[in-house]
This record gives sequence, C-alpha cells and structure tokens, in this order.
Amino acid sequence: MNNSEPNQNKNVNTITGARTIELWQRQDLLEAKGDWLAEEVPVALVYNGISHVVMMASPKDLELFALGFSLSEGIIESPSDIYGIDVLPVCNGLEVQIELSSRRFMGLKERRRSLAGRTGCGVCGVEQLNDIGRPITPLPFTQTFDLNNLDAALKQMRDYQPVGQLTGCTHAALWLNENGQILEGKEDIGRHVALDKLLGARGRESWHNGAVLVSSRASYEMVQKSAQCGVEILFAVSAATTLAVEVAQRCNLTLVGFSKPGRATVYTHPQRLY
Repeated sequence: MNNSEPNQNKNVNTITGARTIELWQRQDLLEAKGDWLAEEVPVALVYNGISHVVMMASPKDLELFALGFSLSEGIIESPSDIYGIDVLPVCNGLEVQIELSSRRFMGLKERRRSLAGRTGCGVCGVEQLNDIGRPITPLPFTQTFDLNNLDAALKQMRDYQPVGQLTGCTHAALWLNENGQILEGKEDIGRHVALDKLLGARGRESWHNGAVLVSSRASYEMVQKSAQCGVEILFAVSAATTLAVEVAQRCNLTLVGFSKPGRATVYTHPQRLY
C-alpha cells in the first residue's frame, strides 16, 4: 500500500495518468482500502487520416509522444514536417491525429507497416525482420559527459515520475545537459513511450548537447530510437541486451548500463566519457 491517501471514490481521476481503486492487502482481507493504479490506454497514431500504430500508453503528453515517435521512427526529419496534432477521445481509447507534410506522408506510405505495440514490446507487428535493424547514419563524436554529473540526476529521477511515485508502475526518460542538469523528464507505463515523449520534447526545444537517461534496461529499440534522433550518449539504469550493444557499436552511440550512484558500465564508445 502506498502511503498517499487517495480519494476513496473508486475510479475517480485525481491526476493525469493515475486513478484510485479499492483493494485488499494480505494482512487485512476483510477491509478494502484505497490505493492508486497507473492508467493504461490504447493510443492510436493516425497520420493524415491513416492509422499507423496503436500503443498502450499513459494518457498524458501525447502530443510529445506523437512528435517523438515520428522523429525516432524516421517518419519525419524535423518537427516542421508536422503541421498539426490533435488528441481526440474515441470509444476504446485515444486517437492522436497528426497532419504530415505531403512529402513526408508519401515517404511514410512507401514504408508503411501495421504495428500493434504492447507495453515492453517494440517488435510487435513489424512486417519484415529487416525493419528491426533499419540503417542509421553513424553518429558524429561531438558530445562529452562527466560521469561525476550523473549521480545527482539519478537521485532526482523519481521527481519526474509523479504517477510512478503513487503507483510504482512507470518508467522515466530524462534529458541531461552537458553539465548533468535535468532539462526535461517524461514518464509512461511503457519505456519506449517515455523515451519517445522525451525525444519529442527534445526535438521541440532543439536541445543538442547532452545525454538521455532512462530508468529501464537498454534494449535495441531504445538505442535505435535515440540514435535516429541524433542522441550520442544513452544511460540506462539497468542492463543492456546484446542487440542493443551491437546497434550502439554500429551507429557510434555511447551506451552505458547499470547507471547507479558511483557506478556505470560502459558498453560502447567510452571516449565520450570522463
């Protein structure tokens, strides 16, 4: 049981992304008490009237999710390729309607695929295995980062997870500038979606110098999304997978796992770190 005292009215939204519920604890199965649950809703991204992907996500910062997903999947090259974003409730979830430029929409139709994303799965619905390892232009070596500046950011990560503090059920993705200062943080029930939301914020603000810190493991999709958006350094709180390391090595991304206060395991391209 979380220590926070939620509204006892069952299923009433009190903050975006979390709801109250009544439940029973093992030590007292006779009396129900209130607690929090993270919301999980289907979110459809619709480009110029055509549904492209459905992801399970937290129902907040969806405009940034749409922007970040579009950037990290290579659908657009810059935020200016999107003319408008509208979030609309539909019968079974939420629909994010994205108006693409004609040039980018034609490119999307050429490589269009049907995806059915699930929390924790970034491959669901990919039609061709080749899409998993799509080519990414190798990153330049323009960034450096002092690992001494990582510890403070790690200690502040929970401050950017208001839903997670109530429910224990979200991931976070943070953008750190070159001095380790947190410029933005986003959370979601899905680690990929949290990263997309952050990459959307980064693209909107045109931040370049710095690094990404995620609360999850580093799978290949996290590396691929970051590299697609020009991120040169990715810190993960947990481990990396073999494919993540292979992709990071190939695209010149510095990948760091087991990022804890006083600890870091560098898998690729350590020359950016000191």
